[in-house]
Amino acid sequence: MRILITNDDGITAEGIHRLAAMAKEFGEVWVAAPASQCSAMSHSLTVRGNIEIKRTPFPVEGVTAYSVAGTPADCVKAAVHEIMPVKPDIVFSGINFGYNAGADILYSGTVGACMEALLQGVPAIAYSNEPNGNYGALEANISAVTEKLLADMPRKNEIWNVNFPGCGAGECRGIRWDCVPSKTAFYTDHYRRTDLEKNHFLLETAGIPAIEAEDGTDIAALLERYISIEKIKNAIL
Repeated sequence: MRILITNDDGITAEGIHRLAAMAKEFGEVWVAAPASQCSAMSHSLTVRGNIEIKRTPFPVEGVTAYSVAGTPADCVKAAVHEIMPVKPDIVFSGINFGYNAGADILYSGTVGACMEALLQGVPAIAYSNEPNGNYGALEANISAVTEKLLADMPRKNEIWNVNFPGCGAGECRGIRWDCVPSKTAFYTDHYRRTDLEKNHFLLETAGIPAIEAEDGTDIAALLERYISIEKIKNAIL
């Protein structure tokens, strides 16, 4: 199996290194990831100017990696058409530093890369973890989860979206399959405002994390320390 890995946190992010190391269990791994941070890019593309692409060292042995001066969706398009000698069998996107659940899915560059994969005729899985640096539950479960998802890929217009709670393996209560996206975001919009002068001010983003969510949703599962797995549709296909 030929696996293309990308993300939206950039090619130096810890999450993509973890994902590539895991993916080696399942086949030949290629990486094409943004040269810089591209979170919340959704399905943005570069439509004017050049995209610089460069072979780059990668800390996982046996992985061929390229940095792409573009968006996550650019990475997928470039890899399918110009970087990889043969079209990938699947795209893994992540591991995102922060949940891609609820309304935040709409903004996600991680998910946007997967949606571009579908447009290129390649199935895809998005992976995310709570942004607290605790990968215990993820490390204990990601290989088994991936094996199961690869054996049960959704229809050509759907991706798997997987979110791991940031807790130790022993604190994770299990997996909730077939969650639905919450109608709210995990982080409620909130800003810290600093006034500089008349009609001139700064806004510092300071989202307020959710403490409750609707039953059966991805956010509810994560708040209760379950792994959340759901299908997301590409409305175009």
